[in-house]
Amino acid sequence: MLIEMRTRSQITLPSEILKNLGLRPGDKLEVIEKDGGIFLCPVVIYPKKEIERIAELIRDAEAEPSKAYESIENMFKDLGLS
Repeated sequence: MLIEMRTRSQITLPSEILKNLGLRPGDKLEVIEKDGGIFLCPVVIYPKKEIERIAELIRDAEAEPSKAYESIENMFKDLGLS
């Protein structure tokens, strides 16, 4: 797909790509320049407090294997993040 850079270095991402990636206004993208190309990668930012809760769950799971999660989705569900 060909897009054009506008004034102020703005571009419009094609709606098909936004739909395929499930991107919405306000979502965050990381911009990476590598090997002469520009890459946009969707990212999710969690508050520090939530990251600390996740780290504590991981430490607990490592200390007591019976508490290990089968998937990251289950861990997020337990945290109330999904």
